Amino acid sequence: MDGGLFFYAVALIAAVLVGASKGGLPMVGMLGVPVLALATSPVHAAGLLLPIFVVTDMFGLWAYRREFDRRNLMILVPATTLGVAIGWATASIVPEWLVTLFVGLIGLAFSLNYWLRGRHAVAPHQADIPRGVFWGTVSGFTSFVSHAGAPPYQMYVLPQRLDKMIYAGTTTILFAIVNAVKLVPYWALGQLSLANLKTVAALFPFAIAATFAGVRLTRVIPQELFYRLVIGALFLVSLKLIYDAVMAQA
Repeated sequence: MDGGLFFYAVALIAAVLVGASKGGLPMVGMLGVPVLALATSPVHAAGLLLPIFVVTDMFGLWAYRREFDRRNLMILVPATTLGVAIGWATASIVPEWLVTLFVGLIGLAFSLNYWLRGRHAVAPHQADIPRGVFWGTVSGFTSFVSHAGAPPYQMYVLPQRLDKMIYAGTTTILFAIVNAVKLVPYWALGQLSLANLKTVAALFPFAIAATFAGVRLTRVIPQELFYRLVIGALFLVSLKLIYDAVMAQA
């Protein structure tokens, strides 16, 4: 069982970030694993945070029960489930640093392209099956490896320019399903245990409070600013992921 003041300090920050992301704030949930990895291994951090993701998902589902895009979910849920299955099947083959680097490069390329071309340079994309299946599968795979499913997901959804609340609700519902699917393989791989649950139980109230705070902030932030925050957070997180991957090989 983990312990120590530093561990619980970073675990609290990570739990609040996860909770806020389930409330609809852009991308901050991806920072949870890197923050907690300051005090434990990235693999252990991913396992510790999964129960917090699942618990806060339930509150996010309630908050966004009427605000989501049905077509996107119909495309993405099967695709991300396939991606999780691929991640499970290749868990002992694909190095985590390589997946981390891949995710970081995807996010960096997308955010730079977004800024260079301008948000209004092209017409909004539609939710199409080929792109949704591809990016959904990649998202499920990277989510399984390191809870980093957001950048591939953004590649598919952001060009659609959904209303901010529909975007937030679709994101929350999709990754609630993904996190529930991940419970079985995480348990099978030994990344979940009763000791882990005891360690993170004290963090649930803080994560839940952050979820409702995130919902409130998402509703009051202007839509244009909301999407700027999404892209800005994607850019910063992508740089951090690339740095982590490089340092893992140093």
